[in-house]
Amino acid sequence: MPSLYLERQLWARGLTRVVGVDEVGMAALAGPVVAAAVLVLPGVRIIRAVRDSKVLTRQQREELVPLIRERVTAVGVGAASLHEIHRLNIYHASHLAMQRALRQIGEFDHVIVDGRRILDPTFAPGRHTEVVRGDARSFAIAAASIVAKVTRDRLMARLAERYPGYGWEHNCGYPTIDHRIALRERGITPFHRQDFGTVRILLAADQTELGLMDEVAESSI
Repeated sequence: MPSLYLERQLWARGLTRVVGVDEVGMAALAGPVVAAAVLVLPGVRIIRAVRDSKVLTRQQREELVPLIRERVTAVGVGAASLHEIHRLNIYHASHLAMQRALRQIGEFDHVIVDGRRILDPTFAPGRHTEVVRGDARSFAIAAASIVAKVTRDRLMARLAERYPGYGWEHNCGYPTIDHRIALRERGITPFHRQDFGTVRILLAADQTELGLMDEVAESSI
């Protein structure tokens, strides 16, 4: 269960304004990448139900978001668009989303980020700490993971109304079987990450099939 152990270590060093950051949507085939930042101060009361967002149900996450917003000092959300993912690559685009979430927080002393080493220069050395499996260890990071997940899920559900048939209302743009089948049958949308490997492979397969059809047509003349 996530705790305040990491946060307390920072508070003991005089770094009282600690922010937990997490992102969601890195491995999706469609939609933006979204990040959330959660600011906690000494004395915050932990929410026992908060966990890594991936182990919670959709309903549990939805119910936790208002509790998180009531309990913590500040919440920020940021995103990086399809264009930015294509221009920067998904690694740097995720960091852009994190920085946008942090800008909504205001002043802070230290950031704890879920994941491995960050080489992006926008993260100042000494002012952040990468925590492997941070969403399972830190209350602030776990809370951020829930806010980010709920925000992105809601966005993908709205996009599913504009582009039905891909299952975004339940798969949120990830490469599930129904999403892959829909890509083959319906093609790509403006919200698909066309430079991602799985999307390219599916598109290449479709082009190969079209090429074979052309060859058959020519041979029958």
